[in-house]
Amino acid sequence: MIFQSEKQLLKIIKYTPSVFILLISVVLISILFFENRKTFEKEKDAIEREFTQNNKQLIKDQVHYVYNYIINEQRNTQEQLQDSLKEALNNAHAIAYSLYITNQDKPKKEVEALIVNALRNITFNKGRGYFFIYEKTGRNVMLPYSPHLEGKDFIHHQDAKGTYIIQEVIELLKHTDETFYEWYWFKPNDTTQQRKKVGYYKNFEPFDWFIGTGEYIEDFEKEVQQRVLNTVQQIRYGDNGYIFIIDYNSIYLSHIRPSFIGQSAVANNDTVNIQKVIQDLIEISKKGEGYYSYIQNKKPDNNMPIKKISFVKGLPNWSWMIGTGFYEDDVNNAIEKRKHQLNEDFKNYMSNTIQIALFLTFILLLFSIYFSDILQKKFQKYKNEIDQHIQNNEKQQNILAQQSKMATMGEMIGNIAHQWRQPLSTITTSATGMQVQKELNILEDKDLIKGLDTINKSAQYLSHTIDDFRNFFTENKKKTFFNIKNSIQQAISLVSVQFYKKEIEIIENVDNIEIQSYENELIQVIINLLNNARDELLKKEENERRLIFISAKKEEDNLILEVKDNANGIPFSIINKIFDPYFSTKDLSTGTGIGLFMSKEIITKNMGGTIEAKNKKFVYGKKEYMGAVFTLTLPLSCKEKRN
Repeated sequence: MIFQSEKQLLKIIKYTPSVFILLISVVLISILFFENRKTFEKEKDAIEREFTQNNKQLIKDQVHYVYNYIINEQRNTQEQLQDSLKEALNNAHAIAYSLYITNQDKPKKEVEALIVNALRNITFNKGRGYFFIYEKTGRNVMLPYSPHLEGKDFIHHQDAKGTYIIQEVIELLKHTDETFYEWYWFKPNDTTQQRKKVGYYKNFEPFDWFIGTGEYIEDFEKEVQQRVLNTVQQIRYGDNGYIFIIDYNSIYLSHIRPSFIGQSAVANNDTVNIQKVIQDLIEISKKGEGYYSYIQNKKPDNNMPIKKISFVKGLPNWSWMIGTGFYEDDVNNAIEKRKHQLNEDFKNYMSNTIQIALFLTFILLLFSIYFSDILQKKFQKYKNEIDQHIQNNEKQQNILAQQSKMATMGEMIGNIAHQWRQPLSTITTSATGMQVQKELNILEDKDLIKGLDTINKSAQYLSHTIDDFRNFFTENKKKTFFNIKNSIQQAISLVSVQFYKKEIEIIENVDNIEIQSYENELIQVIINLLNNARDELLKKEENERRLIFISAKKEEDNLILEVKDNANGIPFSIINKIFDPYFSTKDLSTGTGIGLFMSKEIITKNMGGTIEAKNKKFVYGKKEYMGAVFTLTLPLSCKEKRN
């Protein structure tokens, strides 16, 4: 039988997908259009800024590249100079020593003259390098560019810094056979100012001489500078990019136009207010680096006035300004080209999007009609399956509940057996003792009264135990008010014998709290948790302390009940599965896997609360433990309906 509501549902199944697909298609196409239009417009607005920033970064990178190249060449300058000096002097020393060896039969003065004449005219480093010879006393033996000073004593000679050059060199050569040394000396044909010089000295033992050579650093640097400028002159990037170098005296050292090199940047530049521009660029370079914008009357490739942005960086020790730049019209052309491409991309994108959307809409409509028909046919079948599933589920729940109850009953029967064993033994012992005394005719009235009293107390204890277990198994379907402390103590009393025998301590920290709920079912849950903790604690070594903690407190309108043990916790791999039905870590003969599942069912469905498990470290008796903690959160007044 199909009800009116089911007919309406069938109509919804039939027509809703098609209407929904059409509506969604229209909305999506509209959103795509406006969002992409907005995105493209934003991108076009950002193009100019991005192109300018990209070009500024490009010219900065190019200048830094050249700057780093020059710095690297500078670092190598002195090392290259020292290598050339050492190589040249070693050759000269070899020549001198060879002449000495081959002419040992000649007088010393004659051999000295041969060596001096051989070395006097030898030069290197493009004629800048030469050799000189001194005695260890400080007397000059050979000085090619100042022969009038030969034979003079230089032991007390000082350079521009006041350094006693010859004295220091002699002292150094006492401790080593050869050494580098720096000093100041007049350049040949220039006696106006002493210049810094790097030299290399080596002992010549046969005549107690030392032979030396040197090079003026600025002369060697000029050679390096020229090599650097030749390299920079060849650097190109992009369409029109090049590097220019101007010294702090405004002289071009490198430029794309070779005719500018060696000329004044102020006199050979068509920039508006060129003198101020060059001066500003030099000031920026002296401070470090930076960007600068100005107008150039003629661009190199079209002779048209255009705005230019340059980036410059200073090279202080050579007094150079390294720079490059880009022209505004190059950026504008790229921007316009990119904007045009964006417009075309947007048109093509929207055209393709609409075509794809229409095609997909058509396909989806066909599918929706087809599946709507299938859904109508499946609906009734599904409804029947649901009804059947509900019936099966109720049966399954009843089976699980019965299994849980039977498992708990089995535990309780075992506990009854343990609790009855002692009083039954007492009754048997007392009765047997009185019988033997009677047979021996020694039974006195006081012994009879005492024995009967013992039997009576034991019987009363057995009766009380029966009442406790009967109350637990009484099926109470009504909510009642009860004290949680009494319920916990009743649960403990039902299992206490098993725990006492296994030396398991139960520590209580329970407040007197009244709660309205289903007491017997809560006791069943507590017993399940205690038994689970017991099983895990029994895995510990016998000499280890076995502890279970039960606490209960009130938080707002809820009861928070915790059962905690020190059994090292639940393995991480299974902690999320312990509440699943039939999941158990015990042997099939001892565990059913439904205890925790039914506990969760009772707490969540019957009592409207929650139950969760986690592992926790804690300290008790000044010792740290690790264990599982089960936390029950129950409303103080249970409002949930039982199934």
